[in-house]
Amino acid sequence: MKRYTVILVDDEEEVRQAIINKLDWEAIGFQVIGAADNGEDALELAERLRPDVVMTDIKMPFMDGLTLSNKLKQISKDIKIIVFSGFDEFEYAQEAIKLEVEEYILKPINAAKLKAVFARIKVKLDNEINRKRDIEQLRKYYLESLPVMKEQFLIGLLEGRLSKQRLVELMNSYELNLNYPYYMTGIVNIDKSSKKNADILETEGFITVSLKQIVDENLSSCCEFYSCIYLESVVVIALLTDLKQSNDFIHTMDQICKSAFRILENNTSAGIGFICSDLMELSRSYQSAQNAIDYRILFEPNQVIYIQDVEAQVNDGNIWDSSYTENILREIKLGEVEHLEKAIQELIGYIKKTAISFQLFQISLMEMVTEIYKLGRTYQIDMDKVFGMDFNFNDKIYQFKSSEALKQWLIDICMKVRGSIRRERIDSAKLLIEKAVEYIDQHYQNSDLSVDTLCNYLNVSATYFSTLFKREMGMSFVNYLTKVRLDKALQLLNTTDEKTYNISTMVGYMEPNYFSYVFKKQYGVSPSNYRKKYSAK
Repeated sequence: MKRYTVILVDDEEEVRQAIINKLDWEAIGFQVIGAADNGEDALELAERLRPDVVMTDIKMPFMDGLTLSNKLKQISKDIKIIVFSGFDEFEYAQEAIKLEVEEYILKPINAAKLKAVFARIKVKLDNEINRKRDIEQLRKYYLESLPVMKEQFLIGLLEGRLSKQRLVELMNSYELNLNYPYYMTGIVNIDKSSKKNADILETEGFITVSLKQIVDENLSSCCEFYSCIYLESVVVIALLTDLKQSNDFIHTMDQICKSAFRILENNTSAGIGFICSDLMELSRSYQSAQNAIDYRILFEPNQVIYIQDVEAQVNDGNIWDSSYTENILREIKLGEVEHLEKAIQELIGYIKKTAISFQLFQISLMEMVTEIYKLGRTYQIDMDKVFGMDFNFNDKIYQFKSSEALKQWLIDICMKVRGSIRRERIDSAKLLIEKAVEYIDQHYQNSDLSVDTLCNYLNVSATYFSTLFKREMGMSFVNYLTKVRLDKALQLLNTTDEKTYNISTMVGYMEPNYFSYVFKKQYGVSPSNYRKKYSAK
């Protein structure tokens, strides 16, 4: 039997323990996996453990139960929430209903009532899981989603985001036959500004859908193909059985431009990319189709533009592959030392085996060094310390006598930038926590001080801040704030004659009774008794 998970939230440990002891949790299908004494800690715990049920008190420090419930529903709509309270007030129950709380229980809670509550929740959880596991429902959802998933697959293929293995897996999964001798890509684009009077198609946003319909109808008699709408254009992958068929594809795409203008009354252009014989090269064909359509400004509207006609076929051996630069930059920012060295070694290997002119090599390497320089400046690194004062790239490049010398120089500057970035991140983290501690010291008297308040001031996310604060300070924000407030309270008790209820307000506790409870929990005596003992000495 599946056991669902539960987190208990109450600022009194005795209450939490009493609830745990009331039920045989395993027997009713549940397991208590965590507990918290305030809403802030409970939220952090729920984000990490993702419980099925959260049972929380309403009245708690730092974040009340209803606020916690609201934030929990933002994390996951599926979390079931039980709110219990000693206050039989209509507005609490009304707010709980708005937040879709499962149960609102009044204290004291007896075992029979609690067992019945969890029995009802278990039925709901079981039903939800059964619905999600319903094979027929899943199959229906899958079939409904399949066209969208196929389009996402084609876009990933065109953008070169799929490995060979993943490509084969998805082709089999979606039952797509892409095994053809040759491939070409085309992009059909409408100039929506060319029409004088907008019609309902443009008004309703259907003009690109209508264009796709025109493309599909015309290409169906020309060749096998797949088409999809991407970035307000219609993208086509033509599947060709022989090279001669490429001419038919280009001609048909030209006719599509003219038909679209006649039907939609908007100028239409199509860019055709290079022909290729490997699916893994399709992204290059797609990129060249994008380049082709960029030439439309130089041509008359409503015609096809084939990249082969406007640009000489570029030899693979004369292209600097920018992916090597991207890999190096990524490893500088995020990678380990060995991964960075490997990325540089791969670049050197590429240079050795590629027939590349020195001029292109010089320009491309300068561009890469510029990107490294820009990366360092982004992290406010003094790049004169990395490259040296009065660095001149044109002089430097002629100093390399071998690819090994170039490799060593690249490793040296990349390692310097990598090390500086990591030191800057550490310094930034320490500075952030120092600012947080300073803010807490200045605002601990504010009873509304919370993680959210502090994070809004620091302009960081609560999750990131909580992790960083605990790592740097060795305790959570709530525990640190409590420590600061109690330290200030001790100081006031020792050095002033202020009433304890005034001291409570002065250190950020609006309810003297709760202040007394927290103080006694920490020091074993109430504030009043502490003062008596201190005065007697």
